[in-house]
Amino acid sequence: MAITLGVGTPSAAAQAILERLVSDRVASRVFAQDASLWSDAAQVANRLGWTDFEANARAAISDADRIRTELHASGVDRVVLCGMGGSSLAPEVIARWSNTPLTVVDSTHPGFLAEVLESDLTQTLVVVSSKSGSTIETMSHRAAFAAAFTAADIDPAGRILVITDPGSPLERTARGAGQRVCFADPDVGGRFSALTAFGLVPTALAGVDVQEILADACAARDVLITDSTENPALRLAAEIAAGLPSRFVLGIAEAPGTDWGLGSWIEQLVAESTGKYGHGVFPIALPHAAPELESPPANLLRVRLGASEFAAASSDPAELTVAAGLGAQFLLWEVATAVLGHLLGIDPFDQPDVESAKVAARAVLDRPEGSDVAADAAPLADLPAALVAAPPKALRGATADKPATANELLTALDAAVPTGGYLAIQAYLDPSGSYADELAALRDELARSLAVPVSLGWGPRYLHSVGQLHKGGPALGAFLQLCDSAASELSIPGSESGFGTLIAAQARGDREVLSARGRPVFALTSDTPGELVAALVAAVRVRDAH
Repeated sequence: MAITLGVGTPSAAAQAILERLVSDRVASRVFAQDASLWSDAAQVANRLGWTDFEANARAAISDADRIRTELHASGVDRVVLCGMGGSSLAPEVIARWSNTPLTVVDSTHPGFLAEVLESDLTQTLVVVSSKSGSTIETMSHRAAFAAAFTAADIDPAGRILVITDPGSPLERTARGAGQRVCFADPDVGGRFSALTAFGLVPTALAGVDVQEILADACAARDVLITDSTENPALRLAAEIAAGLPSRFVLGIAEAPGTDWGLGSWIEQLVAESTGKYGHGVFPIALPHAAPELESPPANLLRVRLGASEFAAASSDPAELTVAAGLGAQFLLWEVATAVLGHLLGIDPFDQPDVESAKVAARAVLDRPEGSDVAADAAPLADLPAALVAAPPKALRGATADKPATANELLTALDAAVPTGGYLAIQAYLDPSGSYADELAALRDELARSLAVPVSLGWGPRYLHSVGQLHKGGPALGAFLQLCDSAASELSIPGSESGFGTLIAAQARGDREVLSARGRPVFALTSDTPGELVAALVAAVRVRDAH
């Protein structure tokens, strides 16, 4: 096992931080589960089980292999994973790393869900994964799949497997329905759970040889525990911390030949762990040729990831390269993130602002009919969309008789991005839609046009990832929210609301919280979202041509 970290010429600031980390024995104390390293020692004490992962991981893999053998004997060999945030991001990466089919359900878009629910369920196992056992998206997914199995004359008891903490509401519900339950380690938070049942069981059930990942991580542990200036986790944390607070964005791309999607997992791990109390490091997963990588803004540090064979030698002080196997990458970034929390003086294991969006979404669901978003909509002159939210001083000249144009919208969006800040696209659309490539093109065009880092997140998936940093991190973001107003409703069994109502409430709830905190939000809703995205791409190009 090898972890190779290329950092160019270390800055004096990074070197000083690194030497202090070694002097304070931070690495060995992390693995000794010394909670006094962080601001809230009492809270942190039961969140450090991820440092001692091997025994529980081997037990979880053994259980998964046994269950997979039983299922294969009855012809069940397709796995669908329902989970949000830490319950789905690591398995998604592991499946891509091994080129193993795994259907991940982390959306509440009714069109996407209808397609998955209407697929052939005869050979399907549904894994429902939630640490808290109360995640509204995952509980709704479970209810929908149970109903779909029943409608297909298949007993849900044998086809739904639950991963959750002992004693959670989901455990009680699953036990009552006769469904299999795999327990997670209650001393590990969701985003640090890649090497636990949450990351390993769904992928082992899908057919991945996860023993290789575990062996890689175990070998990395021997390196990452050392109090040495050669410890790659300490060096990584020191390099990132040395650029703060101004250089707080990590532009993460994978090396050629690596297509793991690891950047999306790092987004959640680092942003949700550090993005609070006005602090934060914001990783953005980027394509190889992203404008931010070709001409990095001053607030962005380039990071390139690859397998151990990737030559991680950098002579550019504006770029980090990290070469390691997948298991080592998981543990390296977990340790570095915990160390960043120590350096920032925060608790990296809580998420104080995630709940605010959930509360706001529930409040929207509880509002009487007739108080929906359509009442606030304003037409746009040359876009197939309505503007349903904008900062108070933006587009002040627009009226119903003289609606704002796409160019005026883009100008207002440009002005709304704070100096040294970023733009986040929040797409409450069908993630399997035909316009996914066009959305990526929109991200690239806006990054090139505005010369700022631009992130692209699917809603509500991003709420369980970078949403914490959007609300609790540095007040340096502007937000473009795109919503689908044409999706057919899909009922949630046992609920008065359907998935269409839920996703609309989640979008509105998040933008209300962002707006209340002074974050500028522009929200567009369209019944032809593909046409809207294409029109926005064209508008950016026309604007830049003049």
